[in-house]
Amino acid sequence: MSDEQAPAEDIMITDGEDAAQEIETLKLEVAALKDQALRYAAEAENTKRRAEREMNDARAYAIQKFARDLLGAADNLSRATAMSPRNSQDPAVTNYIIGVEMTEKELLAAFERNGLKKIEPAKGEKFDPHLHQAVMEQPSTEVAAGGVLQFLQAGYELMGRLIRPAMVAVAAKGSTAPGSGEPAAAANPYAGHGGDSDGSGGAVDIKS
Repeated sequence: MSDEQAPAEDIMITDGEDAAQEIETLKLEVAALKDQALRYAAEAENTKRRAEREMNDARAYAIQKFARDLLGAADNLSRATAMSPRNSQDPAVTNYIIGVEMTEKELLAAFERNGLKKIEPAKGEKFDPHLHQAVMEQPSTEVAAGGVLQFLQAGYELMGRLIRPAMVAVAAKGSTAPGSGEPAAAANPYAGHGGDSDGSGGAVDIKS
């Protein structure tokens, strides 16, 4: 055997080590490619969901501006029905009032069918800055501080998104409800949003 020739055993060991190293390298490459494929799949799914969400939002709120423009008409119809002479003995006037009321009813029904809901807080209801706009605060012995004292104008929301807040008068700090025994200012979510420091009331304007 020539001195330049390596033993067959050494050659087999070297080949085995190279093969094992190559297998390990291939395993690492496969793992990296798998991770990359998973990340691409996740990114594609996120893009798909985002596109679907944006498309749904576009469909859901396509009528938002149109609906907002119609609120003035709804307000005028509401004022007309509220101020109508219901005790009139004139059949023509009575029929006219009925027609206006039916028009208002149909308009509100159309709003409801398209996801536009009216917001009309009741007296004593807790002031919600996400749905209500306080245009006035007054002291009260009937409503606890921070409660809705008077409903002034209806608000509207479209599929959970506020289109216009309901305008309300709010009981000022220091007001007490019957049986409460003490001012409810500590639990008043309206406190700090406006009004006079002495609780005497005043006009405020909270933008939603």
